[in-house]
Amino acid sequence: MKKSLCLLVLATMFALGIQAQEKAKAQEETSAKKEIVKKGYNFGPLPAVAFDADKGFQLGALLNIYDFGDGTVYPNTRQQWYFEASFFTKGSQLFVISYDNKFLIPGVRWSSTFTLTNEKAMDFYGFNGYMSYYDHEKVMLGKDKQNHDDYIYTPKYRVNRLAALFKTDFVGNIWKNKFFWEAGYHISYIKQGYKDKQALNFDKINKNKEEYKKYPTDPEDPRYETPIFDLYRQWGIISEDEAWGGLNSTVRLGMLYDTRDKEGAPSRGIWAEAHATLAPKWLGTTNPFYRYSATFRQYVPIVKNDILTFAYRLNYEGTLGKDAPYYILPYLTVMGPSYDRDGMGGYRTIRGLMRNRVQGLDVASYNAEMRWRFVNFTLWKQNIAFGLSAFSDGTMVTRNYDMSFQRTDVGTAEYAKAKAEYDKYMALSGNRTADRPHITVGAGLRFIMNQNFIVAFEYGLPISKFSNDPFIKNQDGNGAFYINTGYLF
Repeated sequence: MKKSLCLLVLATMFALGIQAQEKAKAQEETSAKKEIVKKGYNFGPLPAVAFDADKGFQLGALLNIYDFGDGTVYPNTRQQWYFEASFFTKGSQLFVISYDNKFLIPGVRWSSTFTLTNEKAMDFYGFNGYMSYYDHEKVMLGKDKQNHDDYIYTPKYRVNRLAALFKTDFVGNIWKNKFFWEAGYHISYIKQGYKDKQALNFDKINKNKEEYKKYPTDPEDPRYETPIFDLYRQWGIISEDEAWGGLNSTVRLGMLYDTRDKEGAPSRGIWAEAHATLAPKWLGTTNPFYRYSATFRQYVPIVKNDILTFAYRLNYEGTLGKDAPYYILPYLTVMGPSYDRDGMGGYRTIRGLMRNRVQGLDVASYNAEMRWRFVNFTLWKQNIAFGLSAFSDGTMVTRNYDMSFQRTDVGTAEYAKAKAEYDKYMALSGNRTADRPHITVGAGLRFIMNQNFIVAFEYGLPISKFSNDPFIKNQDGNGAFYINTGYLF
């Protein structure tokens, strides 16, 4: 029923949106402001100095190279390159090489990307949203530097992860450069945990910390807490066959409808996609799975000439069949010039929600924002603009990942102990059998250059902070501030 409702909403928005956008397009084309038409190559080297509440401060470098050709396609590009090498203060590294070309193959857009992420302490809160309890109180006590009684508690909700992803996608025209087919090959290797033994490298986690703040690693220590990742393994929720990750060799097929006026900062049009991801055993996948996704985005001009735009995105990520390896659940299906983003929660998905807070076999989400470009001018032959935005994001699990206790050594002391811990853990969330919406609100500021290079400053806050329900309050974190690039969608 939930799947049918989501698909009905997408279809309705699609039908209504086409008519509205064609009318808006005609109005804007007659009164659009003139700006400098960029030609040839434009280079955007920058230090990658940013902040993400989930990853910490980012230090590194990035380079954008845009090819506008003779200017006839501006503000879109003929081809572009993106390179990034970044390091985060919370222990992550990110390396990206990306290329997008619209003219090499006649009538076909070709995009390829390689990404490598190495995270010493990636967020892992469990599955099915509010069915997995998050001890906000202990986390906050551990962060208090004046408090010598409580150690740093956040490693309980962390896991080591190395992920290498490569993809190459092709997008071809079917009808009037509005309706397209999509096809691509994606391969990734994901390594979870530390040396196939535990969630984290605790020596690394505790390095340079005051003794009283170190995370206890001795099971005999009365303060010791097993990380959630290791508990899920002990309870059989995460099987040992999948626990440490694997190779994913996948074919992706999809359809695309795109009437955006421009790609970098659209103010009018529809951008809708539907994809299927096929990862059979015979293609080399360690743990086979089949997934699908549907995304509908619309940009509605409230005040023409890019001054005020209402934009929204509806997304549904689903699983074909009864199961999928847990380590692929955080990833959102992406085709074209971008690459797979992980984490329902964070700058690219649900701003203000803790990263990876919401994971399940099927997940629905929305983003809605009002974008106000309050000033436009030219400086040093560049088109410059500043914009403000107000937004609300939300998500929820609509089909659960199996969180039942699955140990088979019935009758042993270890079984009894593990079952007691499991029952206590599930009781903390009220023994829920379903998730409910995780909603955030927030605002942001953007610097926009030549319609493509965009620097964003945003803050999001989960409304669960203000809930009177003890099983919901503070379960999504305290909110988050981000400095990043681009628009969310």
